[in-house]
Amino acid sequence: MFGLGTTELLVILGIVVVLFGAKRLPQLGSGLGKGIKNFKQGIKENDTESLEDKPDDK
Repeated sequence: MFGLGTTELLVILGIVVVLFGAKRLPQLGSGLGKGIKNFKQGIKENDTESLEDKPDDK
């Protein structure tokens, strides 16, 4: 995953905990998950719209 090992991921997690605090981590995770979900839905809707608008080349 992005060329990051376990040690690097743990360091990043530690920095995030220090910056935001352990109490805000669930909120950050939830917000990030919702953002990713909305992004995927937007991409999927855009793909289906472009397929519907595309004329058949026969």
